[in-house]
Amino acid sequence: MKKKTLDEVIALCGALSNRHRLRIIAALVSGKEKKKYTISGLARELEISRPLLYLHLQKLEEVGLLKGKTELGKGNRARRYYELCDFELCLNGEKIKEMLENEGKK
Repeated sequence: MKKKTLDEVIALCGALSNRHRLRIIAALVSGKEKKKYTISGLARELEISRPLLYLHLQKLEEVGLLKGKTELGKGNRARRYYELCDFELCLNGEKIKEMLENEGKK
């Protein structure tokens, strides 16, 4: 897995610092299998409005935690599905120190 820069870690932590976004991630995972949802389906599942959900999906997509994919559905109607990307976050004091030191060398 690619090492993340300090800015990428800050963006990732910012994206994970919201309860709605954590609920979105949890909804997209079912046991060991990943699910994919449309905005409408996910909004119903989480009981939040589609506009609010869309804002959170954008943020998660920006940092690479999920991806959206447009597919043709019934009647050739385009639908956008979202699914979780594989990720693992391992962060400790030493890693933070290393990132800050490397940031200073640029």
